Amino acid sequence: MGERSTMFARFNLYPPSPRPDIVLGLKPHADGSAITFVLQDKEVEGLQFLKDNQWIRVPVIPQALVINIGDQAEIMSNGIFKSPVHRVVTNSERERISVAVFSSPDSDKEFEPIGRLFNDSRPRLYKKVKNYVDTYFQYYQQGKRPIDAVRN
Repeated sequence: MGERSTMFARFNLYPPSPRPDIVLGLKPHADGSAITFVLQDKEVEGLQFLKDNQWIRVPVIPQALVINIGDQAEIMSNGIFKSPVHRVVTNSERERISVAVFSSPDSDKEFEPIGRLFNDSRPRLYKKVKNYVDTYFQYYQQGKRPIDAVRN
């Protein structure tokens, strides 16, 4: 991840919503980090992952961390680890608080799939990437997956 890798925390407050059927706390996305650690609200669910075109709720386990693989780890693993699409839904009666900590490689350092993870039978899936987080936010604003832009 380089000598100047970064970690930053985001504290999230999702107030109650009278219309949780139409108001999302966070739109569907995959994380642009290498890895993300999430400490969920100890009582209110809201995090969901997309699997087989179905939204699956992440149960609350007090004092447990949800560890999420981000796009950068998917690239470095040549697609062995997948960066899952997820979202946050609101609750009609209670607010929800969470803390997410994102870890990313040095933005000035190029990274790519690790050489031993691709060969003649398993092709290289991703290009070299530098400063992925900037690319990530440009695509995120457009509702697109930035990882698609770096596929071979």
